[in-house]
Amino acid sequence: MSARVYLIGIAGPSGAGKTCLATRLAAELKGTVLGLDRYYRDLSHLSPAERDQFNFDTPEALEHELLMQQVARLRGGESVDVPRYDFNTHTRIGATTRVRAGTVVLLEGLFTLYWPGLRESLGTKVYVDMSDDVCLARRTERDVSERGRTVESVHSQYAQTVAPMAQKYVRPTIVHADITVFGAGSMETEVAQVLAHCRARITSPTLKSVAGGSAGR
Repeated sequence: MSARVYLIGIAGPSGAGKTCLATRLAAELKGTVLGLDRYYRDLSHLSPAERDQFNFDTPEALEHELLMQQVARLRGGESVDVPRYDFNTHTRIGATTRVRAGTVVLLEGLFTLYWPGLRESLGTKVYVDMSDDVCLARRTERDVSERGRTVESVHSQYAQTVAPMAQKYVRPTIVHADITVFGAGSMETEVAQVLAHCRARITSPTLKSVAGGSAGR
């Protein structure tokens, strides 16, 4: 794959382990992680009660137009100013975060493999699978400790929108993955699988050296 920057996409249901895998791969590849969660639409025009009723688990909840514009720029080697999102208030913070392209960029989020235009830009497409019960447990721990949620509210949202929308929009995207891993498996094995695919796809000598060896090794 010829491009100045190599893109790796990681998709899967909430709580599957996408962020953990992306972080580990970024360390191995000296890459940059870009979470799709940063592109949630600003809901400051809604009342707090209306925000609480918003369905965050559909593709339309993300400003995918901006996402694709910025991914295209990153792939071309440009830096971009990425939105910052406050999950406690469901609004964007005024300041942005400068993300530099680097050599490898890892995109991770629910809908990474959903939009055809985004999929086509990815050199390696990964789907992280996980059962609903484990996903719910992990999501509960995260949202209670990091986002000020109650256990009851997390469980209610999971039953009403998270699980049904994952079944409708997220889980079907597994068919687009080059690699499927199970989020409770060996992290070393998962990383090795992704690196092997990258080596087979990368043509640039610079990128190839970052991925750890010659293609097909």
